[in-house]
Amino acid sequence: MPLDPQCQALVDAAARAGSPFDSNDPLMARRGYDAGTLAYRHDTPPLASVANLVFAGPADNVRVRIYRPRDAGAPAPALIYFHGGGWVVGNLESHDHLCRYLAAKAGVVVVAVDYRLAPEHKFPAAYEDCLAAVRWVAASAEELGLDAKRLAVGGDSAGGSLAAACALAIRDEAWSMLRLQLLLYPSTNFTADTASMHDNATGYLLTRDAMEQFIDWYLPTRIARTDPRASPQLAPDHSGLPPACILSAEFDPLRDEAHIYADTLERAGVAVERKCYEGMVHGFMRMGGRVDRALTALDDAAAALRRALRD
Repeated sequence: MPLDPQCQALVDAAARAGSPFDSNDPLMARRGYDAGTLAYRHDTPPLASVANLVFAGPADNVRVRIYRPRDAGAPAPALIYFHGGGWVVGNLESHDHLCRYLAAKAGVVVVAVDYRLAPEHKFPAAYEDCLAAVRWVAASAEELGLDAKRLAVGGDSAGGSLAAACALAIRDEAWSMLRLQLLLYPSTNFTADTASMHDNATGYLLTRDAMEQFIDWYLPTRIARTDPRASPQLAPDHSGLPPACILSAEFDPLRDEAHIYADTLERAGVAVERKCYEGMVHGFMRMGGRVDRALTALDDAAAALRRALRD
């Protein structure tokens, strides 16, 4: 189907203003991304509490924000969430409205992680922070009022890649009780050369050139593209992973990477729920203030969380 009219309006506005993602300045990219957050933010349901904490990470303290819905119960199931932004932009504020919405609609606690960003902190810094966050939540579950046997990992775009990589890393750890990996238009393979990467290379907010710039900022070397911690598609074994909910967008350079990863998981015997949203662009689930179908997709994600962690 054609590009959704609401997405088309955003694409047209971006074309007139010029995208900060097409610059070679990560600080400019961050300012542009933060400005978009204000324009895209949608209303969120009330929560029981929102708390900011820190834990001792691999290099320094890592900030987390814990969203507790009114009906979570005790001990509560939880989603450990990693924000998108190309490993370079994004933070707790950029995805605050998305996390609030998921917590309220799914009835699960959301633990958002403020991992280190490139280019100041190159790979594997973000991955190490996220993996440490999953382990910290599991180890601190009783103190946090959470159920260590009902945990999920999730994220959008770069955060989806980090969630998939963390699911692989902790698959064989004795404590691991992950019930779901929630992957929203994830990056899964830095070596991929897919049809969607060519068909959607320009004209849909996220461009292929911008992606290459972000990858150069993130990865220390070219060979790092083949590291399964960065490209979970390239892991040698995907069996034994938790079920996955993989949601993608039609007009997204990363669309086919999401589809291929879903196929890979299914071939390995992993249960996969998947959906591609027609007419949508990369990042649309953060745009509920301007794109109506963003909330539809978040409702689908929340339903998957509820089924995995509460039903």
